[in-house]
Amino acid sequence: MGAAIGQSLPVAVGVLVSPLPIVAVVLMLVTPRAKANALSFLLGWLVGIYVLGAIVVLVAGAATPSDDKPGWVAWVKIVLGLLLLFVAFRQWSGRPKGDAEPPTPKWMSAIDTFKPPAAFGLAVLLGAVNPKNLLLVVSGAAAISAAAPGDTGTQLGALAVFTVVAALGVAAPIVVYLAMGSRAAKILDELKTWMIHNNAVIMAILLLVIGFKMIGDGITAI
Repeated sequence: MGAAIGQSLPVAVGVLVSPLPIVAVVLMLVTPRAKANALSFLLGWLVGIYVLGAIVVLVAGAATPSDDKPGWVAWVKIVLGLLLLFVAFRQWSGRPKGDAEPPTPKWMSAIDTFKPPAAFGLAVLLGAVNPKNLLLVVSGAAAISAAAPGDTGTQLGALAVFTVVAALGVAAPIVVYLAMGSRAAKILDELKTWMIHNNAVIMAILLLVIGFKMIGDGITAI
């Protein structure tokens, strides 16, 4: 399990610092249903990432005999790495120039009206359906599958660790809110503003680093 966790941990950190989910939680923490919505979002984030990762792990396990070195997984890693580099380029190209403000996603303006089920659903969409996060989670699950071929229990255990690490970024604002109460408003607002403005740059750098890592791992395994 140690090898599987070690291989997937850098990708989990990439999911951890994804700006938009953190911004979503911060926005929920200033709504009338702050605690209920934020905790529902955290639960949806955990469920979305784990279920998607489990599907990838189980499909990879079913396709790969336990006594076989899954060489095809190496090619999957290379393809995923190239896709991550492509998305990184798109993110960098679309970053706001100078003092220009980035466009605000439409769902952000609707968060004030959210109830816990909507917060849960948004988390699943951002964690498991959003293309950038989907690529990262699939990359992490592929790394786990390659590191522990044929051992489903170990893979799912490593995936649980991956999911918890990936959720730390979303959990952090909630912890700040619960610990500081109303005093957290200024800190969270500054964090939200900075992450919205720098979302494209943060994601471009993360995807670039993880993309090269996936390509390197794939080439090594061939």
